[in-house]
Amino acid sequence: MGTTNMKTYNTLSEAVNDLSKRGYTYNFNLKKDCVECVEKKIDLRPDEFEIDEAHRFEGMTDPGDSNILYAISSHNHKLKGLLVNAYGVYADTHTSEMVAKLKIHHS
Repeated sequence: MGTTNMKTYNTLSEAVNDLSKRGYTYNFNLKKDCVECVEKKIDLRPDEFEIDEAHRFEGMTDPGDSNILYAISSHNHKLKGLLVNAYGVYADTHTSEMVAKLKIHHS
C-alpha cells in the first residue's frame, strides 16, 4: 500500500494531536547516534526503531524554518511516540546511520 494512505495535516499541532490519539504518546529527542524516549529514559539505536510516518511543515514566515514530525515505534520496547526536528539540522552532527534512517522518510 505504501504511504498513499498517510494522512495530510495542515499544522504541526493538528498532526501531534491526531498521532497522539493513534497511540504515539511518548516524546523522543534526537541524539547523536540514537533517539531518546524522554519518559522512559531509554535510548534507541537506529536498528531498534521504525519511522512509521514523517510529516514536514514549512515555517509560516520563513520557509527555511521547517520542522519534520516523525511518528516512531519500537516493537522491542513497546513504545510509540513523536520526534519533532528542524529540517536539516541533523546533517552535520549525527552519525551517518542516524542521518540515513531519518532521510529515507522525507526525501
